[in-house]
Amino acid sequence: MDGKVALVSGGAEGIGATVGRMIVAEGGSVMLADVQIDKARALAAELGDRAEAIELDVRDLDAWQRAVDATVERFGKLTVLCNIAGISEPGNVPDGSLDVWQRTIDINLNGPYYGCRAAIPAMEKSAEPCAIVNIGSMIAIRAAAFVAAYSASKAGLIGLTRSIALDCAERGLPIRANMVHPGAIRTPMYNRYKFSGADTPENIETNFAATHPMNRIGEPEEVAKAVVFLASDDASFTTGCDFTVDGGGSIRS
Repeated sequence: MDGKVALVSGGAEGIGATVGRMIVAEGGSVMLADVQIDKARALAAELGDRAEAIELDVRDLDAWQRAVDATVERFGKLTVLCNIAGISEPGNVPDGSLDVWQRTIDINLNGPYYGCRAAIPAMEKSAEPCAIVNIGSMIAIRAAAFVAAYSASKAGLIGLTRSIALDCAERGLPIRANMVHPGAIRTPMYNRYKFSGADTPENIETNFAATHPMNRIGEPEEVAKAVVFLASDDASFTTGCDFTVDGGGSIRS
């Protein structure tokens, strides 16, 4: 990641924070963007001069533009966009909350669209290899009945990512777009399910682990390594890719 400059949404905790740490450790610079601005600033301070933080509500296109502009002003360019911010709340179609549906689509699908819309022009100006990495889910590939909004938002993001990949390639832009699809990963989002009170935490963990043939919960570092690979020039001939980090969950019949 030497010389790379990344804007990471959801950078305050979980996968986003782990990606931010890894980018800096690998020689890059990172703007950590999150609604949890105090957490993001604390992490940026910990990471040092090659990290900064900015408040970002991914549902706001103007906020995205401010984040892109701040990244370019602070580090001189933007070469990597990691759309990691997301939510997951339970609900099927007939009984699920309409508010959950709208909020999930706004954050998980509209958010990355706005991020790419703001970032791609800045990437074009950098005149060097650039990458977009969007976080999907194994549930985008193998839907789950109890999270209709989440399944739909992440499946929609597959189409968006592939469209961006094709558009940039066909226009001769040095911008690649790929997805990483995690399974259940030990993050604050996962913990909200684990400690929801719907069952004992031990039973919930056992049930989540069983959805993966490898029969365990993944770690944020395992996802971050895939993100950083796709963001790096080591993946220079890879675009429109669905990279699964899900213990085999998406291929289970």
